[in-house]
Amino acid sequence: MSETATTSAKTRVDFWFDPLCPWAWMTSRWVLEVEKVRDIEVHWHIMSLAVLNEDKLDELPEEYREMLAKTAWQPARVVTAAWQKHGGEVLGPLYTALGTRFHNRGEGPTRESVAAALAEVDLPADLIDYFDQEDFEFDAQLRASHKEGIDKVGQEVGTPVISVPGPDGTEVAFFGPVVTPAPKGEEAARLWDGTLAVASVPGFYEIKRTRTKGPDFSNL
Repeated sequence: MSETATTSAKTRVDFWFDPLCPWAWMTSRWVLEVEKVRDIEVHWHIMSLAVLNEDKLDELPEEYREMLAKTAWQPARVVTAAWQKHGGEVLGPLYTALGTRFHNRGEGPTRESVAAALAEVDLPADLIDYFDQEDFEFDAQLRASHKEGIDKVGQEVGTPVISVPGPDGTEVAFFGPVVTPAPKGEEAARLWDGTLAVASVPGFYEIKRTRTKGPDFSNL
């Protein structure tokens, strides 16, 4: 079988992420595990918690306001600029480099950690100039990508958003799943199969339980 035929046989999975979100990071590592054991191919897209919350900052706890009003924009700008200037294929590797630094290593979303991530994936160092560019050159593209993802699931959720073809070929999209630690191997596959089974049921909206701990990055 040709490489083209093999690729085309895989199910496309579209994944919207904000690099700042630890829960999206956990879910993304799970989806990459699923990619090893199921015939799926992940396509990455940027979304933004800053965009999602910009009209309701006054309703949020004070400790989140500065993060969403300033910090959340910075990595998203750099990721969007990299995508616009170098193509969508850079998003997966760049997200991995950023997330590893932000979450696994605890460096946080600093200018220095973003610059190091750019260097790791051989992207131009001057992309870091977008980190503090408040009049952002690619603001429209960031918002359009965010809107494409969030419109699939509604404004009352966050990141990540996943979209896949359903059993009859129609789109199935959902927020999450929120999971920690990120399952591996067949456990990852079982969660994937179950998530799709639930999400594909017409009229299904939500399954949820209270979180009792934060994200566990120890097995990543």
